[in-house]
Amino acid sequence: MTHCCGGNEHDSLAKNVADARDAILAASLPVQGTENIHLGNALGRVLATDIHAPANVPAWSNSAMDGYALRSIDGDAVRRIIGQSFAGHPFKGHVGADECVRIMTGAVVPEGADAVLVQEQAEVHADQVTPQAVSKTGANIRQPGEDLQAGALALEAGTWLRPAQIGLLASLGVAELAVYRRLRVAFFSTGDELRPLGSALGPGQIYDSNRYALHGMLQRLGCEILDLGRIVDDPEQIEAALHSAATMADMVISTGGVSVGDADYIAELLGRLGTINFWKINMKPGRPLAFGQLGDATFFGLPGNPVATVVTFYQFVRPSILKRMGKTAPWITPPLQLPLTEDLQKKPGRTDFQRGVLVQTPSGLKVAGVGQQASHIMCGMAHADCLIILAAEAEHAKAGSLVEVQLLEGLV
Repeated sequence: MTHCCGGNEHDSLAKNVADARDAILAASLPVQGTENIHLGNALGRVLATDIHAPANVPAWSNSAMDGYALRSIDGDAVRRIIGQSFAGHPFKGHVGADECVRIMTGAVVPEGADAVLVQEQAEVHADQVTPQAVSKTGANIRQPGEDLQAGALALEAGTWLRPAQIGLLASLGVAELAVYRRLRVAFFSTGDELRPLGSALGPGQIYDSNRYALHGMLQRLGCEILDLGRIVDDPEQIEAALHSAATMADMVISTGGVSVGDADYIAELLGRLGTINFWKINMKPGRPLAFGQLGDATFFGLPGNPVATVVTFYQFVRPSILKRMGKTAPWITPPLQLPLTEDLQKKPGRTDFQRGVLVQTPSGLKVAGVGQQASHIMCGMAHADCLIILAAEAEHAKAGSLVEVQLLEGLV
């Protein structure tokens, strides 16, 4: 299958993707405010202080396997079972010569024992255990501090808290922690053609889908979301919306109105009201992109085509949000290198972010395009689980060749 992606539209005055992203990240300053929250509410937040282990983890020697705790010095001698040790219910006696204790995974290793014989290597008759292998000192035992030693750095400030990090903090007994405050993001759509959901569409009208896609992407990042709705193509109303948004948010995002059409006012207004850095990127989809400062707020003017809105959000807005919310680098998910199942076509000039799907084959994981790649076709974006990144200078990508692949799961 071959997908055609347009002609050579390189603009020597436009920024390439990497330079644009670097400029955006350089201007994206982290928020400073913090708050204390309960660990149960910490998912998606960014740690504001270093966390050190208050004690050894684990705090005591415990068994890594179900089996029998014994002395390694006794070799393969028959052992007599003198008790049992279960998680939360340790054996309180002492293991002596030719003795052992039945032990379960996670249970405290009893005093005197220095190894655990796994149950698969034990022949048991009544209260007698005949080892089928000789256990070395420390065998199948988790030592105190093996995970973290008391005082060790567990998590650094700037860590984005995901389930694994929350689990680690819980294992340290951390109930409350300091995190950076949520990033406040205000957004709105522009365009006379946009209609709200539930209304009837007239000639030339479309539903305002970008606001819902943006809301979902922002929600995934844990932002405080301020939806300002749809603004008609009127300079005074757009100017009022920009002023209002900048006073209430750390970041302002608009969709639509950043090309060179007669009704595209965002770039002009931003130039008067704030500071515009650039508004053309050598990429497809998403050439028009406004970026700058609106008062104290970071501003993004995203293109109106729905696929371009999503792609430019992932490439530029998401990294900026992660840095502004206090997360330390990296802010960009490293791409994979995967072989293509089919030919993909493009003409040199712009970095192409084609929508793709992962394909599991007998020879390993590969990637394929989703069909038509036009920036207004949201169906392909909805069925994609990755973006295939074709370099600006590339002309074609042949089946079997390696291409960069950016996974959407974890981004979305």
